[in-house]
Order: sequence, then C-alpha cells, then structure tokens
Amino acid sequence: MKERRLGFAAALSAYLIWGLFPLYYHSLASVSAIEVLCHRVVWSAILCVGLLAVRGKLPELARAFTHRRTLLGLLASGICISINWGTFIWAVTVGRALDASLAYYVMPLVMMLLGVLFLKERLSLRQCVATAVMVAAVGLLTWDRGELPWVVVVLPLSFGLYGLLRKIVAVDSMVGLTVETLLMTPFAAAYLLTRPEGGALLQAPLSIKALLIACGPVTTLPLVLFGFGARRLSLSTAGVLQYINPTMQAAIAVALLGEALGRLQFVTFALIWFGLLLYSIPARGRVAAD
Repeated sequence: MKERRLGFAAALSAYLIWGLFPLYYHSLASVSAIEVLCHRVVWSAILCVGLLAVRGKLPELARAFTHRRTLLGLLASGICISINWGTFIWAVTVGRALDASLAYYVMPLVMMLLGVLFLKERLSLRQCVATAVMVAAVGLLTWDRGELPWVVVVLPLSFGLYGLLRKIVAVDSMVGLTVETLLMTPFAAAYLLTRPEGGALLQAPLSIKALLIACGPVTTLPLVLFGFGARRLSLSTAGVLQYINPTMQAAIAVALLGEALGRLQFVTFALIWFGLLLYSIPARGRVAAD
C-alpha cells in the first residue's frame, strides 16, 4: 500500500509539472522556439548523463551506442521527441496553448491507431465509435478555422510515433532518453554556437538564462517521477491521471495566458471529452485486472 501511495504521489507530481509547462515556456517567449528547444536538448543530455553516472549505468549507456539497430531506433525516436518538444514550445509562445492542450487529449487516440496499424491491436465497436467522435471534433475545429489545426496533429503524432519506437527498441527508459538527447546534442549545440553574440544565454537577462539552463531538470524530473509512479500504479489509475496535464494546460491558456475559448472550441473540447470517456470505459471482464 505504501508503494502505491508513493507511486501515486510521484505520477501526480509528474502530471502537475507537465501541466505547468505553458507558464514555463511562455516565460521564454522572448527567445525563439528553436533556440529554447536546443537548450532543452543540451541541458537534458548533460543532466541525463550525470544521473546515469550516479546510478552506475554508464556502461549500459556505452553498450547502447554499440548496437546499430538500437542506435538507429533511438535516433528516430530522438527526432520524434524533438519535433514534439519544439512544436509545443512554439505553440505556447505564439498563443496556441489551447491547441497544444487539445492535442494532448487527442494523443491516446493517435497511440491507439498506431497500435492498430503497426502492432496489430484490435478495437472494439465502442472504441471505434469513440475514435469517430474525436475525429469529428478535429474536423469541426478544421472547418471553423478553414485550415487543419496542425499543432493538434503534429503533437500527438510525433509523440505517438515516439512511443511506438520506444516500445520496439529494447532499452532502459533513462538510458534511451540519454542516448536520444546525446544524438540530438551536436545539432542543438551547433545551432546555439552560431547564434549572433552568443544568443540568449549570453545576451538575455539573468532570469531568462536561468530558465534556459533549467530546461534540463524541468524536462528530466517529471520523466523520472512518471517512470517511478507508472511501475507502481494500476493501468486505470495511470489512465485517469494523464488527463490532468491537458486540463491544466487548457485552464492556464484561458485564465492566465489570455487565450479565448470560442463556442466551437468549447464544443470541440466537449466532443473530445465524450470520446475519451467512451474510450476509457473498461471492457467487460477487465475491470478487476486493473
């Protein structure tokens, strides 16, 4: 019971931190999204290597670099998570945090569809109906704007592909994240080193410099907490907790960042919630297993 309570506290903390991300990255709006992304990659890589050193897992990290298939898989997943991070940062800094929160609601749908396409998983009739409802919600938003809300597509698709790749590549989660960020670091470092006059790290106020450096622990801490919690929670509990993140992000976008929630956007959110509730109803005979 104590382990479950610790797991719940850890997972809840992770989702609360993720839910506050719009405020964090909105504070960095004066820095270009790609520069913030590059700092996030570099400082995360440094911190991850340090954590592995403390845990005595550097030999495991070295072994990961000797397996070509593992390395290629983590390179692909590293590109996916970089696209995900960069898109989210851009969305928040240009006033599209509501789109980002909607994307995280859609994410379970995308991961489910990828499971069907690539892992031969099967959907029940109820799950098909739930999928249709959420597709209709995105279609409604597209019709309202006259264009496909690409943030709502790119964020869940990039993370869904990331999750699929990490499921296929057999490697410890922390080692995998370290390899991913290390593989992306040369590109990120090259970009940062070519910024005029040293970029934001040298030119920006001290508060911005601190936020850029803190991108490492801000990225890594919730992942470590989530990994600790996920191993100690039932699937049903973990499934409910995951909606804390986009709910907080939507509330912050409207209440603190000044984004407007129009009538059709409200209907879109309502349809997404209905689809999620329909999808999340446990199948008969599986309740006890959770």
